Amino acid sequence: MAFFERRICRADRHWRACFSWRSFIAAFILTQCLSAAGQWPAQAEDSGSKSKKIFTGEGILNSINSLALKENWKKLPIGELMGKIAQQLVDTPYVASTLDRDVDHEYCTADLTGLDCVTFFESTLDLARMLKKGGYSPEDFMRQLTYSRYRGGVVGDYTSRLHYTSDWFADNEKKNVVKILTFPKSQPFPQKVHFMSSNPQKYAQLNAHPQLIPKMKKQEEAINKRPITYVPRNDLAATESLLKTGDIVGICTDIDGIDISHTGLVLRDEQGVAHFVDASSRSGVMKVVIEPGPISATITRSQKTTGAMFARPLEP
Repeated sequence: MAFFERRICRADRHWRACFSWRSFIAAFILTQCLSAAGQWPAQAEDSGSKSKKIFTGEGILNSINSLALKENWKKLPIGELMGKIAQQLVDTPYVASTLDRDVDHEYCTADLTGLDCVTFFESTLDLARMLKKGGYSPEDFMRQLTYSRYRGGVVGDYTSRLHYTSDWFADNEKKNVVKILTFPKSQPFPQKVHFMSSNPQKYAQLNAHPQLIPKMKKQEEAINKRPITYVPRNDLAATESLLKTGDIVGICTDIDGIDISHTGLVLRDEQGVAHFVDASSRSGVMKVVIEPGPISATITRSQKTTGAMFARPLEP
């Protein structure tokens, strides 16, 4: 059975078993009103914006909305709400390069049917922010996604996207979306970024538009001047108890020119163990998973991991 059909069938069984008539009627009216109004489009565009926004995954969004209404997720702290959403996205196939639809134009794109490590944590965060603000439509979701994904919340050319995760952390702290976390074991982050400007041939947009390379290099220089901290790998176990569900994790690497090589979220289980949730690209996995064992053990599996950065979502 296709992923879309599995998700809808699972939600439908839960709906029939648990919904009160009042919740059922409220959700039914919402769904019918959105449908009648022509919502759930393949493409959405905010009024006053010339930037096209492309969205895929209406059925998944609808399923999450239904559960959020039924269980009143909006009342949860945003980190706990992100944990609920992340669990609904488990088993979503890992699909890379969904954002680069057009080498000549930068579009805000979202595809809930296939996620990579960055689009997983972005989508989880922005679905939570959407629900907190009382939104349910693709337009509501894409509005939040645009705000977090782009520098200053504005889509421009390819360089307006927050490509480096440490830059995403800093820009979204400035926008009051997240708070960068500093712990007793935190240390100044020594790694400098330059990979994109040094390797433009690896990026179709930079290869096609070399005039963007100096802009990218200037942004990298600004990132490198910014003070930021991380928790070294040997101190991650001692820091684990301070993490909360919904915290965003950036795994730092020793690869030259890169700050963060992988991302995910923290999810504490009923026993209090902090797990790492990610869209895994490991051979034989290739989907969103809740990694077994404590997060400190999971994110240090690779010898290239030097530590991790963390950011905590803020209430919108």
